[in-house]
Amino acid sequence: MAAVALRSCRRGLSQIFSNGGLSALSTTQLKVDRRHKSTVQYASRPDLPKLAYRRVKGKSPGVVFLPGYGSNMNGQKGEALEEFCRSLGHSCLRFDYTGHGASEGVLAEGTIGTWKKDVLYVLDELAEGPQILVGSSIGGWLMLLAAIARPEKIDALVGISTAADHIVTSFNSLPLETRKQYEEKGEWIVPTKHSEDGFYKFNMDFLKEAENHCVLQSPIPVTCPVRLIHGLKDEDVPWHISMQVAERILSPDVDVILRRHGQHRMSDKDDIKLMVYTIDDLIDKLTTLV
Repeated sequence: MAAVALRSCRRGLSQIFSNGGLSALSTTQLKVDRRHKSTVQYASRPDLPKLAYRRVKGKSPGVVFLPGYGSNMNGQKGEALEEFCRSLGHSCLRFDYTGHGASEGVLAEGTIGTWKKDVLYVLDELAEGPQILVGSSIGGWLMLLAAIARPEKIDALVGISTAADHIVTSFNSLPLETRKQYEEKGEWIVPTKHSEDGFYKFNMDFLKEAENHCVLQSPIPVTCPVRLIHGLKDEDVPWHISMQVAERILSPDVDVILRRHGQHRMSDKDDIKLMVYTIDDLIDKLTTLV
């Protein structure tokens, strides 16, 4: 089983920390140039909703961004990744799951299996060459499922506030009587700061389907390099989930990076710089090996 390393000093990171911390990075290096921003395209799939995506072509390994539940490809992390990849000449692909953002479909009708199929379609039909998957929250769960299903297409994984199995384990950890009440109502209402309504609704069919995709009950057959970034002040997905993922992944190259003041979205300037430098270090490692 992979050893867990609590580290933040690889090539790019060690240089930055030794020169005044993450704030030493020029903001112009991460600023999105609107003139060169990728355009939204739509992938048509037989009998399935169209998927909206943005793509920048370039060298391998490419980067594919997987956003969180209810989020979309146009957030700060997705845009920073695209600009970073463009600056290096590497390809970048970001997209909206079914029922999210500019893609077709209804969010409430989606499942973990639905969005896993979306990710696999993107890898099979839109991405070219090996990829680094960057998954945020539930996107971190989906990146693990994709890496298991398409190991030949994945060079590395970067999880941000990875929510592997979280919706299932959270529901199952409720008192029995509380679970029965929700089951009788047919839905589970979860308070959240990340929705305009102030809550998420999950029906029982969603939860039952999600159980089919849980990964933390056994070793995770992923052997590529894995980096897991998590905030200690994440109130939505506990940081120990990233530790559990690291302990179960079979890869010998797994690092866990904990941000003392990091929250769930990890969208502060320094959080995004850390994400970018982590990916930069992986690209350097992967291209050096070649």
